[in-house]
Amino acid sequence: MTRRPVVVCCLIAAAIACGFVAWADDGNAPPAGQRVFYTGHSFHMFVPPRVEQLVKSAGIEGHKLAGTQGLGGSRVIQHWELADDKNKAKPALESGQLDVFTMAAHLAVPDPGIDHFTELGLKHNPKLRLLVQASWMPFDQVSETRRIRDNSERDQTKLDELRASTTAWRNKLEAQADELNKRHDRRAVFIVPVGDAVVKLREQIAAGEFPGVTKQTDLFRDAIGHGLGHVQALAAYCNFAAIYRRTPEGLKLTEPGVDDAQHAILQRIAWEIVSTYPYSGIEKP
Repeated sequence: MTRRPVVVCCLIAAAIACGFVAWADDGNAPPAGQRVFYTGHSFHMFVPPRVEQLVKSAGIEGHKLAGTQGLGGSRVIQHWELADDKNKAKPALESGQLDVFTMAAHLAVPDPGIDHFTELGLKHNPKLRLLVQASWMPFDQVSETRRIRDNSERDQTKLDELRASTTAWRNKLEAQADELNKRHDRRAVFIVPVGDAVVKLREQIAAGEFPGVTKQTDLFRDAIGHGLGHVQALAAYCNFAAIYRRTPEGLKLTEPGVDDAQHAILQRIAWEIVSTYPYSGIEKP
């Protein structure tokens, strides 16, 4: 009788070691709350309030929105170079009180701002995670001569070409992340593949597989590609998944124009894309 507790403990320890117990995804044990600071442009800065909703829905305790710094159309370097009296990101990193720091890359990559924020953040908190959002393609093209000039043109975009250009741009971010992680001898810089998730959504709409939305143009506000409700919800689900390394499926998010059935599909797309992407920090590299 006295040996039973020891045997049980050993079995539990073995199960954890073998990967049979996944506390973060067992549906009963919410992950520890994270202290998160967000920087970025208009394809990213709608994310923080939506993640706050998801955190509450998931029952996560100890989460803190540590601050935000948004600049329209910005590269990360512009956030780094922001005047000291306006720069909220640097003091937040220097405090050493952050768990997660987000950035949103522009098309010009590599971006020295990612390097600078990584160096500063890890100097004050070696355990910090830095997430870089790889957004969807503005104007549906990298080339200025081939960009769409009106939102109505999106339904004519060749999605295989859009996926290829999205992948090529993301690969440049991956190369920068690899260099930084090698320099610091640990995985500190991660990528949130929102662009891939948006392409997946557009493919489903083009194939008639997404209920209630028949045109890709209905996802965006303008030719640039500012996302409406479905895109914003999808981006928030991807970021939540990367921050907390757990699925957003089943969580509650209020988004005008998006019904429950659509939310369920968006959550599934987000988790499938993020959880299988090596640079998100969920899947092993």
